[in-house]
Amino acid sequence: MAGSLAALPLIGSNANAGKQDLPAVDFGSRTAKVKYDFKRYRETATMVPIHKVTPDDGYYLQTFYDICPWSPSQRYLTCTKFPFQDREPGPKDEAQICLIDMKDQTLTEVYSTTGWGFQLGANVQWGATDRYLYFNDQVDGEGVCVRLDLETGKAEPLAGPMYHVAPDDSAIISFPLDLINATQSGYGYAMDPARIRTLKPGAAEDEGIWRTDLKTGKKTLLVSLAQAYEVLPDSDKKRFEGGTFYFFHSKYNPQSNRVLQVFRCMMPNAGTEFGIGGTGIFKPMLITFNADGSDIKLALSNEVWGKGGHHPNWHPNGEQILMNLMLDYDRLKFCTFRADGSDFKVLSETVEGSGHPSFHKDGRHIITDVYPDQDFASKSKEVPIRLVDIKNQTEEHLCFVFTLGMPNANVLRIDPHPAWSRDYTKVCFNAAPEGRRQIYVADLSEHIEG
Repeated sequence: MAGSLAALPLIGSNANAGKQDLPAVDFGSRTAKVKYDFKRYRETATMVPIHKVTPDDGYYLQTFYDICPWSPSQRYLTCTKFPFQDREPGPKDEAQICLIDMKDQTLTEVYSTTGWGFQLGANVQWGATDRYLYFNDQVDGEGVCVRLDLETGKAEPLAGPMYHVAPDDSAIISFPLDLINATQSGYGYAMDPARIRTLKPGAAEDEGIWRTDLKTGKKTLLVSLAQAYEVLPDSDKKRFEGGTFYFFHSKYNPQSNRVLQVFRCMMPNAGTEFGIGGTGIFKPMLITFNADGSDIKLALSNEVWGKGGHHPNWHPNGEQILMNLMLDYDRLKFCTFRADGSDFKVLSETVEGSGHPSFHKDGRHIITDVYPDQDFASKSKEVPIRLVDIKNQTEEHLCFVFTLGMPNANVLRIDPHPAWSRDYTKVCFNAAPEGRRQIYVADLSEHIEG
């Protein structure tokens, strides 16, 4: 599948947003609904109430730390159910897109997909309403986005792939899913080995971030790799001679008017060491650009990120970016900077950075996780879910959880990836206390204001 599809129906206004007493989604005979009870997690050993919100019949994963799994009304939570957790998927292995009714405590499997990996699942996301789910699948071996209408049950493949849905439902954007795994496995989908491709050395002019318009269905090249290369400083261009450029994470800001984009260079004979960003096989940088592809800026050079760091995330204000960076310290630091790279700040000299951080809307609190090989982890490899208060320069641990204890480089690992609810009163995260991937929700409504 390529090019544009026939015109798609307009997505309606968010009539359900803010309404907590909605009727349950009913797929009738099309799929089974499982009724179960949310189980309390370590009632006497957690800072706030925490519940397991998935049943014991499989392996579950919420999408990512920067993707809210709750629907706009917060009635539903979406996730991916894996068929196994002890090996990488093959191109025909199916995972399930699931819908959890947070009021009725039920789970419904609504779609089967072969477009999934162990880090993002099928990258299932909500748009601006409770009506549509977006996720990835394979159509004729090509990774594309599917839009599922939860009212009618109609699943519609779109023309392009999806890494992120614009919060205003205007478009989806992504680097081709078959190339996502070229720099790091687990974020794209499992392909037939005969179809695996890589790019030629350099920065391609005809490949990059593709935008699919959700009103017209038209797919266009939004920003090419060559355009991104042009904003690099001459020192980076010289350093990366002979390398091959790829894109990775793509993320709209909450206002849908700007995109942050991870930009990587794979150097020949770079070895196989993963590293923590810049110290291994790929050399990362960060660019940002307007939603129409204009005004491309270098937000973070490889000179800075190359010393070590983790994934970037938008501040709720849509103007700043939050990130863990090593800089010239011996430990990671929480840092912020503007979309053009200006106003760079280290947020704390005393509170160490870790994992996958996200700001609360108050700009004061950060929720984040920890890799099991960091000092925060216990001797039994349990890791804390950390709540950091930037104003007071303190931190608290919501709980400790087991995450299979795998190193960061293992594609089968499970990261908690804590994500805020839309009203910032709850946090959803992954864990495997009993050795099975499950999803948990922590209620912070009595601890910090939403």
